[in-house]
Amino acid sequence: MAKTNKQMSDELDKKLDALEYLKDESNYLRGTIEQGLADPLTGAISDDDTKLLKFHGSYQQDDRDLRDERRKQKLEPAYSFMIRVRLPGGTATPEQWIAMDDISNNYANHTLKLTTRQTFQFHGILKRNLKTSMKKINESVLDTIAACGDVNRNTMCNPNPYQSHIHKEINDYATQISDHLLPKTNAYHEIWLDGEKVLDSSEEIEPMYGKKYLPRKFKIGIALPPSNDIDVYSQDIGLIGIVEDGTLIGFNVTIGGGMGMTHGNTDTYPQVGRLAGFVPKGKVVDVCEKILTIQRDYGNRENRKNARFKYTVDRLGVDKVVEELNTRLGWDIEDARDFEFEHNGDRLGWIEGDEGVWNYTLFIQNGRVKDTEDYQLKTALRKIAETHTGDFRLSPNQNLIIANVTPEKKEEIQNLIDQYGLTDGKNYTGLRRNSMACVAFPTCGLAMAESERYLPSLISKIEDLLDEAGVNDEEITIRMTGCPNGCARPALAEIAFIGKAPGKYNMYLGGGFKGERLNKLYKENIGEQEILESLRPILMDYGKERLEGERFGDFVIRSGVVAKVHGGQDFHS
Repeated sequence: MAKTNKQMSDELDKKLDALEYLKDESNYLRGTIEQGLADPLTGAISDDDTKLLKFHGSYQQDDRDLRDERRKQKLEPAYSFMIRVRLPGGTATPEQWIAMDDISNNYANHTLKLTTRQTFQFHGILKRNLKTSMKKINESVLDTIAACGDVNRNTMCNPNPYQSHIHKEINDYATQISDHLLPKTNAYHEIWLDGEKVLDSSEEIEPMYGKKYLPRKFKIGIALPPSNDIDVYSQDIGLIGIVEDGTLIGFNVTIGGGMGMTHGNTDTYPQVGRLAGFVPKGKVVDVCEKILTIQRDYGNRENRKNARFKYTVDRLGVDKVVEELNTRLGWDIEDARDFEFEHNGDRLGWIEGDEGVWNYTLFIQNGRVKDTEDYQLKTALRKIAETHTGDFRLSPNQNLIIANVTPEKKEEIQNLIDQYGLTDGKNYTGLRRNSMACVAFPTCGLAMAESERYLPSLISKIEDLLDEAGVNDEEITIRMTGCPNGCARPALAEIAFIGKAPGKYNMYLGGGFKGERLNKLYKENIGEQEILESLRPILMDYGKERLEGERFGDFVIRSGVVAKVHGGQDFHS
């Protein structure tokens, strides 16, 4: 099944997607990015270079709120850039938090976005400040390489405030995997850090990826039962930590998860990862590399809409992929070990960890860290960072853990929490505590509808229904995205809204509370009034007829509101 170098190079003779040729001819991701940054006549760079820029951790965007007005004034769009940091496992020092805060204030839009992949994201950076921002990130001993693009993205892991010794170990593995799977091209250092230019690039500059890199983005995450907070089944490679007698012994491996799809194209669908087997912890980095190379060699390079690893696994079959994996490893992975997930949310407030330290999980609605007139969140976290001696952990649910707080510092940090009126979210409904939204308007070029700016107000209206039904304390996952790309992992939520047009959404119901099951389309292309009218009778019935301990996603399936989805192939049926 393994391909020769000749066979791989001959793929260029096929009719490939245009981006495959662009990557091949980019001189290992250099393109003409450097020249475009130096052009003072426009706030943008070329279309080809915007595609290559993603591999460096940045997207070109424009303010869509201003598009029409600027068009009338015959001005180019209000271009700016988003930067995403590579932060394996979502762990940062207080000094790095302060550095990110400085960048957001000096070069971006004065906010920080904590993403669903546990990293920092900046918005509103002008072209003239892009290189300086990149340098500042690197000066903080972080970087942005491979945070976007057709490579392995930011490697996630469970923040685990209640199992801190295991968390440290799996965080180390997340870092090892991330570092090992980085592109080896020197382009990033040349363009952003004034590194020495490579005059003669050989094929060996990318021994793992090759000149065309992967067919599409690739995501890896590590979960540790009982928490599935990283949504392990949404990952191209999911790693489930197996602990025996308090010791991490290895990982169950899932393959072929992914959330994105395209409206109206039933050949595209979200998918949950399938269990492949168990690997000892010391071999997990090599296993991830070999799985990634299977996708490199067999992923669809002709149609990007069907290029994710989930489609490769579905096309070849799990058994064939495992057989090829064993061949590339030179040994066979073992049968999967037993495990059980209980939830995929965050445990809010103070939690005592190992060795007498404490962890405080702070609810941050949709991951947006900013100051408002009545809630000085950004200022408060800056003050905490200035006194904190532990670390910060960005949650996969867009929340923040102030971690490894010493008993001596706990009172000081609690005083700052009280002074600035920070809330851990425990007083919110179970719905709001378990909500997530992508950025969408005004910056995301793919957005079809609002998400981050709209979901909080929609939740407020749904909360009235929860009160009426007597279920406002029930934990229910709700997620919204402005398009079907799935950045907030909506296909796994018990209630989900995926943008279809301004003010219109597809509504999905029936995902698993533990993140193990896809949801199902309930109503298509509906606005707020119909959303609320549709949810009201279902929530009323849930309040009256739910079984003891029955989750909302399970109830809507049992009561026949939607059919159970067993996998991506029957998501549209």
